Amino acid sequence: MSAKIKEKLDASVEGKLKTLYQLQLIDSKIDRLQTIRGELPLEVSDLEDTVTGLQTRLQNVTEEVAELENQLNEKKQSIKDFQANIKKYESQQGKVRNNREYDAITKEVEFQNLEIQLAEKRMKEASVALVFKTELLEKSKVEFEERSKDLKAKKSELDEIIAETEKDEKTLQVESKKAAEGIEDRLLNAYRRIRANTHNGLAVVAVERDACGGCYNKIPPQRQLDIRTNKKIIVCEHCGRVLVDGMLIPDTGVE
Repeated sequence: MSAKIKEKLDASVEGKLKTLYQLQLIDSKIDRLQTIRGELPLEVSDLEDTVTGLQTRLQNVTEEVAELENQLNEKKQSIKDFQANIKKYESQQGKVRNNREYDAITKEVEFQNLEIQLAEKRMKEASVALVFKTELLEKSKVEFEERSKDLKAKKSELDEIIAETEKDEKTLQVESKKAAEGIEDRLLNAYRRIRANTHNGLAVVAVERDACGGCYNKIPPQRQLDIRTNKKIIVCEHCGRVLVDGMLIPDTGVE
């Protein structure tokens, strides 16, 4: 290989490393902005689910209370009807012509009394259930109102943070996309894969104090020399991150 071709290849590798490192710095700044939001988006999402669930429960319990009240009213009316029937039958007893008619009316009166007893039993059961459901309804209302207030406060907090960081993040997203366009697919995919597998999103790190800037394992002197020459892409043998010379981009403007 001629010296001229080798120089071109070396320059090409250095350019790739610079672009890759620049992309990492941009993405790291985006990560920091997203960290500012913290767990708020998840908290808002969880609260939205909770409020929706409470709203459904509130609706169901309200319907159950209404149904129990309706049952009580129906049983009360049924008892009135049974009592009216008893009076009617009792008035007929004085007009019977024989024992058979008298016995038939007596059985009807007994039947109406049994119906009243059954209706009263059902009313008692419905009343107990109504007390329980009414208490549950009141608790559900309070819980729904409290969680709704929490959701409103969290949403307001999140909206405020988003408003503060959205403009910067959008600018950085554009810069990230532009930087990514200058990186070949194979290298970009590897970068994204490494980023996804690290807790801090660092796929490209500079050598700091003779160690990997990602896992802090020591790097042998010869390997450090290879990294400083920027002639080939070198990864940390411990964590797999791409290693670059810290002076590759001396003034990045990134804090």
